[in-house]
Amino acid sequence: MIRPAALHLLWLLCATALSACAFPSRALPEPGFACDSAEQRWTREVLYFGRLRPGGRSISDEEWQAFLDEVVTPKFPEGLTVTDAYGQWRNRDGVVSDEPSSVLTLLHPDTPELNRRVEVITHAYRQQFQQEAVLRDRSPSCVRFD
Repeated sequence: MIRPAALHLLWLLCATALSACAFPSRALPEPGFACDSAEQRWTREVLYFGRLRPGGRSISDEEWQAFLDEVVTPKFPEGLTVTDAYGQWRNRDGVVSDEPSSVLTLLHPDTPELNRRVEVITHAYRQQFQQEAVLRDRSPSCVRFD
């Protein structure tokens, strides 16, 4: 025989599980993060591209510009920002390397299609320039065009 307290707990667990099935899953907003009425909530993507190939040969400015023109711009023709940088990181072998880098900043609505476009860019760069990784930093952002 099930005791009333256990029966109540069982009912509560079943109701909670069923209510989770009734509503589509979605990401919860970050606590305290809200845009004002004149702004739109978008995603800020900051991608860090190392500019050295394995063995130390540089990815030239011309090669980088061709990558931007042929791969990145067609995916985000609305706009982007590129900054030259210097960076260092620890690779999978545990070696700390330093290298010139390019930082690409994209702002876009958070949709599966635009997310896929960023993944295509990072994959293409890793393949084309034999890179171990491209660092991707995503965060919510409030945007407006004044």
